This record gives sequence, C-alpha cells and structure tokens, in this order.
Amino acid sequence: MDFFKAGYLIRETRNQAGLTQATLAARLGMSRATLSKVENGTIEELGIRKFARICDALNLELSAHPRRVPTLNEAYVQNQQERDAAFHETDQVLSKLNSTSLG
Repeated sequence: MDFFKAGYLIRETRNQAGLTQATLAARLGMSRATLSKVENGTIEELGIRKFARICDALNLELSAHPRRVPTLNEAYVQNQQERDAAFHETDQVLSKLNSTSLG
C-alpha cells in the first residue's frame, strides 16, 4: 500500500471538508499527532479498523486490488505531482510563517 498517496488523499479530502486535523481526530477518538502521521505517510503502525474509520469519516472507499507496476511515464508524472504538492505545502507554511512574523 502506498501510505504517502493514501495520506495525501486523506489530507486533501479533510481540507475540502473544512475540517482541521484536531477536529477530525477528536471525532475519531484518536490523537491529532496520529492523524498527522497518517496524512504524511509516516505512521509506523495503524490497524485496518482505524484506517477504515478515517476513510468512513471522510466518505472515502477502502478497497484492495492487484498491484501493477506503473509505466515509466506514469511514475514520472506521479513523482512530479508529489513534488509539486510538497512545494505547494512548503510555500503555504512559509507564507503563514512570514505573515505571522510581519504582523
């Protein structure tokens, strides 16, 4: 399972729903830190039931299907999208930091 990709989808869906990590975590009975690790794809251990609860809360479908190796072009496009998302997220954080230090 690609936890980075799943975490990114969870984060984007949560943001679109207008929920903070703290709000969603409280609804699910888990810590904000755990939800953050899920969204960043860095969680070391998360039971399937907890993962399913997160998906249910965000109206996401949890499914299993055979894994296929992406083509070189697909891998390149995915890498580019992940890098763009990381740059965008970094820009947002820096923008917030700059606005708070100026204000």
